[in-house]
Amino acid sequence: MHCWRGLEDIPEGWGRSVVTIGSYDGVHRGHQLIIGRAVERARELGVPSVVVTFDPHPSEVVRPGTHPPLLAPHHRRAELMAGLGVDAVLILPFTAEFSQLSPADFIVKVLVDKLRAKLVIEGPNFRFGHRAAGNVTFLAELGPTYDYGVEVIDLYVSGDAGGGEPFSSTLTRRLIAGGDVEGAAEILGRPHRVEGVVVRGAQRGRELGFPTANVETLPHTAIPADGVYAGWLTVNGEAMPAAISVGTNPQFDGTERTVEAYAIDRVGLDLYGLHVAVDFLAYVRGMLKFESIDDLLVAMAADVKRSSELIAAYERA
Repeated sequence: MHCWRGLEDIPEGWGRSVVTIGSYDGVHRGHQLIIGRAVERARELGVPSVVVTFDPHPSEVVRPGTHPPLLAPHHRRAELMAGLGVDAVLILPFTAEFSQLSPADFIVKVLVDKLRAKLVIEGPNFRFGHRAAGNVTFLAELGPTYDYGVEVIDLYVSGDAGGGEPFSSTLTRRLIAGGDVEGAAEILGRPHRVEGVVVRGAQRGRELGFPTANVETLPHTAIPADGVYAGWLTVNGEAMPAAISVGTNPQFDGTERTVEAYAIDRVGLDLYGLHVAVDFLAYVRGMLKFESIDDLLVAMAADVKRSSELIAAYERA
């Protein structure tokens, strides 16, 4: 799969293509429906499929300080899109200058001149151009002028977790912030993942017999609510069952919020400096301060046991 970091990276002579545009944070099941349709139509038409997305998130440029928590970094999104069969991903640098493009100029500059769109696939709420003035109706109106078609795909509607709302990144972020990682997984189609480099912490877990990987998460990462979770710690492609702690470590009057993962029944792991992924499968309990260290140790052993049971049940399903 091609991955372009700007319009200038698109090869000269690039032919016609089927294009879809959006932030696509999380590549959730609604996104998968749109992207999958773009891939399908591209194959039918005998042309490549291209996903256009933005970095940073447009809201950070238009309203500085409002960058939403991210469900997936760009390299992860590209990986997920490649799995859906996408031929190319174009990550457009979203600058103040770019934000000033009118909807018509956006169409010409991106879709027509560079990607030579034959067909554009979007969801019904797609907006683009200065002040988000462009919509799918306007996109379709200019289609005959520039020789491209437009197909609008309705988004999935979520189940119990979302109360019947359309699948969206906003809803997913809300569920994660509330600790409902199972509800988020229903929308994403997989467990929510947090990534980062393992750094040295206070090493109390090691002293207590439960050595954890202290993950320095990527900027703007969507981190679940404080608590203990079952999931996986993935290192160099190996996914290890894990009990995961999110919070400030109230037992020791901590103030810094951290994500720490204990690889269950793994001994002697040296992960410092490695980039790892933590997948959140299920909520185990809230973050508590115990009466004594002995009480904490009993709870930690129970957390590991419960996490193992949840992971085993998931893997059998």
